[in-house]
Amino acid sequence: MEILEAIRRRRSIRDYKPDDIPEEVLLRILEAGRWAPSGKNFQPWKFIIVRDEKVRRQLAEASAQQYFMAKAPVIIVACGYPEESYARMGRYMKSWVVDVAIALEHMMLQAAAEGLGACWIGAFEEKEVKKILGIPDNVRVLALTPLGYPAEDPSPRSRKSLEQIISYEHY
Repeated sequence: MEILEAIRRRRSIRDYKPDDIPEEVLLRILEAGRWAPSGKNFQPWKFIIVRDEKVRRQLAEASAQQYFMAKAPVIIVACGYPEESYARMGRYMKSWVVDVAIALEHMMLQAAAEGLGACWIGAFEEKEVKKILGIPDNVRVLALTPLGYPAEDPSPRSRKSLEQIISYEHY
């Protein structure tokens, strides 16, 4: 699949088939994240792969009761290391948020290319997620995504035109 096609096909999936994800498919998805760029190539991330159904239900509860998440056979929890990231991105912020986001999006695009669905979950209680998974204090949780074969086929959402979102040479 071409990259632009995978980007256009990717949707936020909120209903999943119970089918397991073959290990080789999951490894290709994780490999896509591993190859993501990061500030100074520090790669300040860790991805927790959650397959246990009880833990998936706990994560769904900690994610604003988004119980659809637990239907997916896998939840990926994207974590970052603020103190191990480039400290001066734009000369004003640490890069870990951007770095982890790029890696997770790489994984989500590879998932789309593999025929899998995902959904960026930003509504969650970080303290609860950290407690459930035993994540240390120095590690931050950026996002979660359920991962599985879609049991739905949402229509594409509208996009702004290029003219609305770009300019040339100056603002």
